[in-house]
This record gives sequence, structure tokens and C-alpha cells, in this order.
Amino acid sequence: MSINPFELQPKKVDDTFLDFKELYPNSYDKDATDPYTKTRIILMNGTEFEAVWFSHQFSRHCNNNDIRRELAAMRYIEQQQQKRVSNLKPINETILETTIGYEQLAVDLTSILAKEEKDPCVKKALDFALLEDFDHLYRYANLLEMEHHIYADKLVGKYTEIMPARPTIAEHRYPCDNIKPFINNKTADPLTKLHVNIITAAEQQTMNYYMNVSSFYTSEIGRRLYQEIGLVEEEHVTQYGGLIDTNCTWLENLLMHEYTECYLYYSCFETECDPYIKKIWEQQFEQEVAHLHKAAELLKTYESKEWQQVIPNGEFPKLLSLGSNIEYVRKILETVRLTGKLEDYVPVSSLPDDDIFFRYQNSIINSIEDVPSHNIIEKYIAKEGQDYRFEVAPHPIEALQDRKKDNTTIARTKSE
Repeated sequence: MSINPFELQPKKVDDTFLDFKELYPNSYDKDATDPYTKTRIILMNGTEFEAVWFSHQFSRHCNNNDIRRELAAMRYIEQQQQKRVSNLKPINETILETTIGYEQLAVDLTSILAKEEKDPCVKKALDFALLEDFDHLYRYANLLEMEHHIYADKLVGKYTEIMPARPTIAEHRYPCDNIKPFINNKTADPLTKLHVNIITAAEQQTMNYYMNVSSFYTSEIGRRLYQEIGLVEEEHVTQYGGLIDTNCTWLENLLMHEYTECYLYYSCFETECDPYIKKIWEQQFEQEVAHLHKAAELLKTYESKEWQQVIPNGEFPKLLSLGSNIEYVRKILETVRLTGKLEDYVPVSSLPDDDIFFRYQNSIINSIEDVPSHNIIEKYIAKEGQDYRFEVAPHPIEALQDRKKDNTTIARTKSE
């Protein structure tokens, strides 16, 4: 049964602060917890960070201290929520084990959003970056087995395949080619508006995580891999963040942020299998309902707008349910040879010889052997005779079936 959070009776914002006993949760068991519980935690961690970061930027661009005070109160609670969710991760889960969860989330979340997306531009953006995150999962999984002898297929519960897609080496594009058309909030489908906010927060969380853990990783090759993939995540955040309607006011954006959080927490609550964590989702949903009503109040007070002018129908659309998307990813792999070109995506083979894509690739890649994502696979193959994969059937792209050689030409050269 769907609900409309605008019709719920909210608590007062000041009644939703957490005490320190509530703030520090019991961590999950990394060996027994469902993979999608872990990915929900990563998703909500990123959603809370986005809420906090947006609120800080709003406050820094606002000349009304009454609004800034309201933002400060809500933002502190968002910070409490983020820190609570973040500490559900156990102490004994390594940086790389957590990374596998980040990439499983990226693959399955993007797939689910893309399958439901009605806007063709947004769907193309989702499908395009999906294949890049899918390849990142493969690179990190090989590093995990090589350094820690842990098979990533166990961590993902065999719900997500682990195999190459658009090679990470081919993902380095001239930054201007990551800017895409933004949606119109007045005419966009409610799910589309949610999707662009959700995926931006999720990819931003991944970018931040890799940016921060790179220097803490304990091997040189691992540090280099996080550095490289972290730069691709910058491309993804540029692409996804650019889909958000740039014509919205700060207060309209605040309302949309709070609505997105309500939608996600309610989706997590409805789909969570861990009773303890399910209770956290429920409590934080109630906190977000309070924030949503406060955002609607601020919108009406300072812009004389009703919430319906931003979100015409407050009833939640189809809830988000994380799950396996093996067949969908296999289907989208047919588009592996695309690259970004201004506001669209085109086959690399269609680019002129002097295109900025080739010039940029040549400027940052002096030697293929210097590229960390390639080196990981080459080192693994040299050690084990073939790469590490988890496939339910042969790879659907013939050029990526060879397990004894890392393909560095597909989606990167005109001849492949």
C-alpha cells in the first residue's frame, strides 16, 4: 500500500534528535547479512551525505538567517542519521570488502532505475554508466581475490555477475562530454525526478568513498586502482548531477531532497529483511517526514508556493526494491562500444580520427601498462593463468570472453 508523506502527522523537528545511546548502532555480521541489506546501508549513507552537503551549500548561498537556522537544525539531525547508518558497517569489514558492496549497489540500483525510467535521456545515462560500474566490480573483485583470497561472488550472494564490461581504461573521457541535458521538474514523471536525485547521491557517495580511502589502502596497486576509478566516479557524478533541473529554487530543491529521503527510507523499511535495521529505517523515515513538512512550510513562507507546485502528487510511486538484474545487464552489454559525446552517446567507431576523446586518452595514458585497472587483471592472469569471474553463462560479448587477456581496445579504439 502506497502512502503520501505530506498527509502524515509529523513530529516536531526538535523532538527527533537522537541521544548517544541511540546514535551508535549494533553493526551487522559481515558473513551472515544479506547483500542487499549492506547495499541499502550504503545507499542511505550516501543519501544522507547528499542531504547534508546540499544543506551546507544552501546555507552558504542564503542571506536569511531565519532560514539558515532551520537548515542548521535539520542538518544536524541528518548528520546524526548519516553517522548512525555509517556505523552499521562492522569493524572487521575491510575497505575492499565494503567496496564490493558499493559496486554491487551501483550495478543493481542503476539497473532497477533504468528498467523503470521513462525519460529516454535519463535512461541512456543510466545504461551507459551501468556498464562502467559493472566493470569496476570486476576489477575490484580480482584485487580482492589476489590480495585476500576472498571470492567476491560470495559477498554479492551470486545475485550479480562479475565479469568485464566497458574496460575502465576506455572510460576516461574529456570532461565536457559528461554534460547531459537536464530534466524539467514541471513536466517530468515523478519517478524520473526521484531517479536523478537517487543516482546522483549514490554515485557521489562512491566517489567520496574512493577519494577518501585511496590513501589509506595498504598496497600500492590498490591505492592506484582507487585513484583511477575515483576519477571515473567524478565523471559519473558530473553526468548524473547534471540531469537535475537547474531551474529549481533552493527551497524547491530542499523539498525534493526531503521527499527523496522519505521515499527511500520507506522503500528500505518495506523491503528490509533484518528486523533490527528495519526498525532504524522506520525511525529515520519518521524523522524525514518531519523534515519534509518543515521544507514545505519554508517553501510556503518564503516563496508563497504550495508543495504541490513542486511535487503535484505526493503519493509515493512504485517503491525501490533492490535485487538481482543479471539478464538486464547482459542485455545492456550490447551497448558496450559507446562513449559519451556532448549530450549523447555514440559508438567510438563513429568518431573522427582527431576527436577530443582520442586526444584526451593519449594525453593521460602514456602507456597502457601504467593504467592501474589494466595492471590488476594482467597481474592476476600472470599469477593464476586466467582472470577471476563469476558468470552464469558465457560472456555475451565475444571480444570480452577471453579470460587470459585483458581487452584494452573495445570502446577505446575505432577498430574494435
